[in-house]
Amino acid sequence: MNAQAANAPRVDEAAGTVTYEQPLAERMRTFLRMEFLAQQANHHSLQASTWSSRAAIGSLLEILTILGRGDIRGEVLKELERQAAQLAPYVSRPGVDKPRLETLLERVSDLRAQLADVGAHYAQPLKESEFLSAIKHRSAIPGGTCEFDLPDFKHWLSLPYEQRVGDFQLWFRAIKPLCDSVAQVLWLTRESAQGQPQVARHGLFQHALERGTPAQLLRVTMPAPCEVYPEISGSQHRFTIRFLNWVGIGERPVQTGDDISFVLACC
Repeated sequence: MNAQAANAPRVDEAAGTVTYEQPLAERMRTFLRMEFLAQQANHHSLQASTWSSRAAIGSLLEILTILGRGDIRGEVLKELERQAAQLAPYVSRPGVDKPRLETLLERVSDLRAQLADVGAHYAQPLKESEFLSAIKHRSAIPGGTCEFDLPDFKHWLSLPYEQRVGDFQLWFRAIKPLCDSVAQVLWLTRESAQGQPQVARHGLFQHALERGTPAQLLRVTMPAPCEVYPEISGSQHRFTIRFLNWVGIGERPVQTGDDISFVLACC
């Protein structure tokens, strides 16, 4: 059984809630990391400062590292096909918003086609870039991307913002179909389950999943702000949620003794 803190929270300011997510399968763990890095890369790429450009490049290189560990493209294609197969029968069912569902199926089909068209070597141009490879190599050394280590990187960072953005978008274009497809898979996964109110007695909640339950992702939603946060450990068979009191960065968090109400979705 894997045990680790919940994923980075997703804050919905309009609803006044915060959602913590925990993957129950390695594939979902990879997809969440891809989504996180793509969002981080795009956010920083649109900022004018050289520090943001550094951060954007760093996120892009981390994505490339993940892509080198397996056939992520193949996994995403399989997941898109599975999701499409699950949604298709609903088109003929009464009470379904047919135009919306057909639009969604068309979106999934388009993403599948785009991802299939890029081919298995879609990331090769990035891997063959001497500029990016040098930054990636030096990034393994603490402070290894200083200007005296990589004068060409220093020069690129001093270029006008518009040129840096253009270069980054050119690099990111190679993996954009994959990143867009991962985002769609995660959206479909999150929307596949309705959250249910639960109570963690004395800060502890344990649950065993029924056999055959295709749960890949846990979502714990709470009011924001909140004095406690969830620590989730689990697998596709059972999971445990402990709610910890936040007492500051100088002290170790401890499990609360209070009953905690939250909303749980097993996606």
